[in-house]
Order: sequence, then structure tokens, then C-alpha cells
Amino acid sequence: MRQPIVILNFKAYPEAIGKNAIKLAKICEDVVRVKNTEIMIAVQPSDIFQITSKFSIKVLAQHVDADYGKFTGSINVKAVKDAKAYGTLLNHAEKKIDYERLKATIEECKKMKLKVIVCASDIKEAEDIAKLKPEFIAFEIPELIGTEKSITKEAPESVKNFVEIARKNKIIPLCGAGINSREDVETAIKLGTDGVLLSSAFVKAKNHKKFLMDLIP
Repeated sequence: MRQPIVILNFKAYPEAIGKNAIKLAKICEDVVRVKNTEIMIAVQPSDIFQITSKFSIKVLAQHVDADYGKFTGSINVKAVKDAKAYGTLLNHAEKKIDYERLKATIEECKKMKLKVIVCASDIKEAEDIAKLKPEFIAFEIPELIGTEKSITKEAPESVKNFVEIARKNKIIPLCGAGINSREDVETAIKLGTDGVLLSSAFVKAKNHKKFLMDLIP
């Protein structure tokens, strides 16, 4: 997979829902062609198919559930796969999952051949998640999310320790929280990760294409 891998989480920002999600997806696809890098976008469930049916950009569900049957409100793994999603983001600091449920969800995603990016808030959690063998782990310190304090500057040794855990388990390491500049991305790569996860710095940017072009080395 091409580096740097850039995961853009649209969250539930009005600027990244519905028609706005389509607009941002188009921008991301254009940047992929120019930069020859890997960008994935994590969008609202209702936006998955309307993006995958128009673009080739890799789309992630922001969350999925391993539930079938009488589970009103659950985001079904099969439904997400059928909507042509590439994968899913799990266990984000804003959508934590207990360990057993996370295990079951990862197993169901693997059955459906849905790629999994699991967020870890500390080294111990990263070690536990690594045992479940997701394709990616994104190390994010919750206190830094949505700030301008990048994890690459605030906790470089922790990032290095995390990378060792991921590499040992043959998992692709990513880091996030406070990522907002090209320097942050370059430092993340130097620390051993394959890429970054970010949200508000992109979604709230005044010029989304310029931001991405400037962000990616």
C-alpha cells in the first residue's frame, strides 16, 4: 500500500454529510491521482453507497456492529459490505467498544472481507488489540484529538513503542490526534508509521484541496 496512508474521518460534521460528503470525496479522489498516495475516507453510513457508486476512493464505515436480527439501529457488517465499503473504523475514542464485542466484530468483518482499522488510546490497549489481528491499528491519544497538538510532537516515544507492537504482529501502524500539517505526516513516517488519521483539520479547512495537497509529502 502506498505511503503515506491518510485516513480522513468525516465524523458527523455538517460540512461532511450528504452533498458535502460527495464534494469532499471528489476532492480526495482528485488528490489521490495527483499525489499517487493512499487516501481513505470514513463517512456516515447513509453516505457510503452514494460515494462508492460514484468514486473509486476507498470508503470506510465509521463503525459497524456484528449483529443480525432484532437489533434496530445497528450498523450491519453485511450491509456496509454490500454498500461497497472497503472497510471500517472501530473503537474510536468517540465510539469505544468493549474487548469481547470488538473481537466479535473484527471476526465478522474478516468473514465479510471488510478491512478493519482499530483505534487504540494507549500502549496497553494497542497490545490487546494486536492480539485480534486487525489489518490496521491507529494510535490516538484522546486528549490530543481535535487539537493542534500533534501526537508526533507530544508523544514521539509512545508512537515508536506502538510501532514496535504493530510491526511485531504484522499490523499496519497509523497514528492520529492533532495531525494538521505536512511536518506532522513526515514525522509520523519517520517514527515508523505507515500513515495518519485525522478529521477536523481537513473537514474544517477553508480550502480542502489545498489543505490535502499541502499535507501530503
